[in-house]
Amino acid sequence: MLDKVAPSAGRGYKNDVLLQRFLETAQRQPDKLAIRDIRREATFSQLIALSATMKRFIEAETPRPNVGILLPSTAGFAASFYGGLWAGKTIVPLNFLLPPAELAGIVADAGLDLILTCEYFKDLAAALPARSIILERAGLRRRYLLSKVRPRPAVPDAGADDLAVILYTSGTTGTPRGVCLTHGNLYTDAFASIEHFCIDANEQFLGIIPLFHSFGLTGTLLLPTLLGATVHFQARFQPADVVQAVARDRISVFLAVPSMLVAIARDKTVPADTFQGVRLPICGGEPLSPELWSEYRDRFGIELLEGYGLTETSPVVAANVPGANRPGTVGRALSVVETCVRDELGNALPSGQAGELCFRGPTIMQGYYNRPADTAAAIDVDGWFRSGDIGRLDADGFITITGRCKDLIIVAGENVFPGEIERVLDRHPAVEQSAVIGTGDGVRGESIVAFVVPREGTAPTAIELRDYCRDHLAGFKVPRRIFFDRDLPKGPTGKLLKRQLRQRLAEGVSE
Repeated sequence: MLDKVAPSAGRGYKNDVLLQRFLETAQRQPDKLAIRDIRREATFSQLIALSATMKRFIEAETPRPNVGILLPSTAGFAASFYGGLWAGKTIVPLNFLLPPAELAGIVADAGLDLILTCEYFKDLAAALPARSIILERAGLRRRYLLSKVRPRPAVPDAGADDLAVILYTSGTTGTPRGVCLTHGNLYTDAFASIEHFCIDANEQFLGIIPLFHSFGLTGTLLLPTLLGATVHFQARFQPADVVQAVARDRISVFLAVPSMLVAIARDKTVPADTFQGVRLPICGGEPLSPELWSEYRDRFGIELLEGYGLTETSPVVAANVPGANRPGTVGRALSVVETCVRDELGNALPSGQAGELCFRGPTIMQGYYNRPADTAAAIDVDGWFRSGDIGRLDADGFITITGRCKDLIIVAGENVFPGEIERVLDRHPAVEQSAVIGTGDGVRGESIVAFVVPREGTAPTAIELRDYCRDHLAGFKVPRRIFFDRDLPKGPTGKLLKRQLRQRLAEGVSE
């Protein structure tokens, strides 16, 4: 176990530089399998050589401090990541699911002049305002063979407070902002998570969350490679491939967002014993419905472990664990994270009362890239980060998320949390998914609007669903209008985009 210091000290663990720890771990077990992807396998010694190759390559290609990576989840991404750190660069993982115009804005904001990519993304890369290098064409094979016999490059003199990664948020509330995460932020979150879940080097990880996402980057790249475990990457999420990999590779740590779990559960041919070897079925990134939790318990015999975090928190804040799994909550906070619940005036609230969740500790971001005003608005002078999420903390330390501050609806002076209404609607047998927002109302301040995706083969009516809500909610919480659609707008990782629903409403969507 690594030596810890108090959360308030600002540093979670000693020797908290990502590259140094990776090299130390790899040198202890050079022949152990580090990464398997759809094309190759790489032992830890091979991953070091690949990273050294990329270090020399990146140094020769750009003098700028930031380098972009536009790659799927592969050994190539891992080598580019560690190679970039080895070259003293800050890594900017790029979300290949974004439209070119939005991605171009991120490239410009990050000041990139070099993007490492692959043949599959060549057209997308060509549309961006930076020089892209397709790795398959870069002659890296010869460079790699030379790296295996050349002296290992010196490690840059980086510290825990030095910038390691800029991760751009998905833009659910506007223009994406670059979240600046230091070596210490990411290292501490990784090892605090390892401690929280009691993970060891014998684990087999399945990597299905894209590495441009903070959950995927920390959970399926940093955790296994810093600890010395093995990760099996899938470049593209396909439920059948996931099911096959879980059995074939004896997966013990499985990270997913709930929308992925829904897609797997829809396939009724998935064997009931599929996940019997998975010790840690962890989910996060969006709310986990009680119905989905129960389905996995009853059908597959596993208890999903819901967690919570934000890009700004590196990202893991809290999670349920085996033996202390309280469905409906996101578990207890990591040992290095302080938690506080505050009211609208910033006053701390007692256990059980809902307010804005605020966090402090060594996993909190350095700030937003080139946005000092946004940083000051998010982190106060005492180091508390305002999450923008509404929740409560019980006497046992379990955190429950009830909604977003900006999603709060005020109806005739009464606070209404959309999540409460969504949970009721989602329990209706004819509802596949729902989303609730507020809209201006000259009489009541705001009125409640629901968007509903019906289950296949059903045709619920607005009157039917409103009557159902009246049976389970106070009258002022019942949606005034209900719209039906075949799908709801989602971001790259399945997160619901309520901003687009508000836009639909403003454009006059019909019931």
